[in-house]
Amino acid sequence: MALYATAASVLAGVESRKGSIKGLVYASSFQNVKQLYALVCETQRYSAVLEAVIASAGLLRAEKKLRPHLAKVLVYELLLGKGFRGGGGRWKPLLDRHRARLKAELARLKVQRCVSRNEDLLQVGSRPGTASQLPRFVRVNTLKTNSDDAVDYFKRQGFSYQGRASSLEDLRALKGKCFFLDPLLPELLVFPAQTDLHDHPLYRAGHLILQDKASCLPAMLLAPPPGSHVIDACAAPGNKTSHLAALLKNQGKIFAFDLDAGRLASMATLLARAGVSCCELAEQDFLAVSPSDQRYRQVQYILLDPSCSGSGMPARQLEEPGAGTPSQARLQALAGFQQRALRHALTFPSLQRLVYSTCSLCQEENEDVVRDALQQNPGTFRLAPVLPSWPHRGLGTFPGAEHCLRASPETTLTGGFFVAVLERVEVPSSVPQAAAAAPELTPSTAPRRKKRRRRAAAPGLLPRTQQEGKR
Repeated sequence: MALYATAASVLAGVESRKGSIKGLVYASSFQNVKQLYALVCETQRYSAVLEAVIASAGLLRAEKKLRPHLAKVLVYELLLGKGFRGGGGRWKPLLDRHRARLKAELARLKVQRCVSRNEDLLQVGSRPGTASQLPRFVRVNTLKTNSDDAVDYFKRQGFSYQGRASSLEDLRALKGKCFFLDPLLPELLVFPAQTDLHDHPLYRAGHLILQDKASCLPAMLLAPPPGSHVIDACAAPGNKTSHLAALLKNQGKIFAFDLDAGRLASMATLLARAGVSCCELAEQDFLAVSPSDQRYRQVQYILLDPSCSGSGMPARQLEEPGAGTPSQARLQALAGFQQRALRHALTFPSLQRLVYSTCSLCQEENEDVVRDALQQNPGTFRLAPVLPSWPHRGLGTFPGAEHCLRASPETTLTGGFFVAVLERVEVPSSVPQAAAAAPELTPSTAPRRKKRRRRAAAPGLLPRTQQEGKR
């Protein structure tokens, strides 16, 4: 049946990073686009589960002419989908020969993982509906405004400001037109799930950045003081870069690298809208950047957020190639790149503090990468103990891994994320002692509820100092 062959072709294209699911579906010329898109998305979502069942059942060994991607599509239809459509053509009798064995292996997998439902076999970030249940986090861009003014603006629009949240339960209970200040991050506003602010005038003017709380942690924990030189090693799409610039108050230098020219162009637009003026963009592979280059001799801070599987980010899983549950081959390739990038970053001679982060749930891309880097640099770098009150810590796969941070919808009400802060054990003689690693951060005072004399104006009416960089 053409549906299954086309779905297998699209799936192969996605996993080889030839395009997004949506783009490849429309390029396929298949008549029923909606049907094809749904089948590929669901097969991709259950990819790891299907691979495990197919391998355990020996399906590809028994049917040597059956290609792996087509096998995934067919087994999904047989075990997890709505059954073979249009009779299934010649594929139904082929799969019927292995039906009992495939069902038995699926049941065995559920027993091994102590779950009863098919959906429970998925990693947390890939379960349906996760993204729609998370609060809307909004970072106030302090290059253009401040939290007090942003709060006042929303209050004049009819929103009810609830002050600083005291717990995750406060955020979980958010409804209607109420909003909080985040209990941890001093410039982060929190609105109810599915609050749409893409057309909001403060967002369009660059005064607000729509950014998940977990994604705000890397720049916050790197904490470069104004005047610092910073490398953002894999910078696009640029939200973390704009956050770094805000922390620097546009004083100092950010060297931002990315290999994708299109993403870099979009990033330049984002940074301009945000009023960033201290960033130097380069269409360059970070691994090709020489640590001995004199331009980087003062770099003491590096943010490394490399390409990853995206398995922790629900919104990315259907649209980005390879997002969701990665195949083992892709996972190994990504981890290899991440290890090389982290080892390379640690060779910059004046480096004092580095943040390594991913939006992945996979140990191979997280704790294993950090452990490898520390083993390669014994006694030179260590994991900094950060945010002791953070509820979700790194997996205990090596001593000190508890200093790493993890995030998930269940434990932190954010997307899935991983953050590790590495600091140099001894300060090199070429670096002033005052430039030692940044201290533990504490939340600042919440904006006051009472009205003040100077109220936030609409974009276009803000004080001249707040219009810097506005187009």
